[in-house]
Amino acid sequence: MKKTIYAAIAAAVISLFAFTLIGTNWKVKGDQSVVKFSSGKINGSFTGLNAAIVFDKAHPEQAKFSASIDATSVATGFFLKNSHAKDALGVDKYATIKFVSTSVSKSGAAYLAKGNLTMKGVTRPAIIHFTFDDQGTQGVFEGTLKVAPKDFGINRSGTPPLVTVELTVPVVKS
Repeated sequence: MKKTIYAAIAAAVISLFAFTLIGTNWKVKGDQSVVKFSSGKINGSFTGLNAAIVFDKAHPEQAKFSASIDATSVATGFFLKNSHAKDALGVDKYATIKFVSTSVSKSGAAYLAKGNLTMKGVTRPAIIHFTFDDQGTQGVFEGTLKVAPKDFGINRSGTPPLVTVELTVPVVKS
């Protein structure tokens, strides 16, 4: 009986220790993140990025990203385009855009986060190409994502066929 208890305690301690080595928890630095989008016809940005990030450069395959952004914050620099973008995104019903990683891998000097992007109630596979500038207790994730709006049911007249999203996300260890 004692051997079983000691074995269980040892396994729990080893598992806990192993889990802490898997990755570092990172927290987005307040409102310092930048999320910009661009295409031939429309450019703009979003605010209100929230993310749970577990990442270790030495073990990217164990990383986890879960992020959301306030779709109602879309800003194009022109009020009429803002209104059109909000209508196209359906922000009255779908106020959040989400990305959850399913795998992360090294790709040359950068990384690939494959996952599921949910926008306007539609979930599709997506890939974020990113780098990480590790500065000790803080760092910066920078990445790009290509999105075909029609894949998400965004088909308002004038919607571009492809939009590039650029991310700059300063983080601190949490």
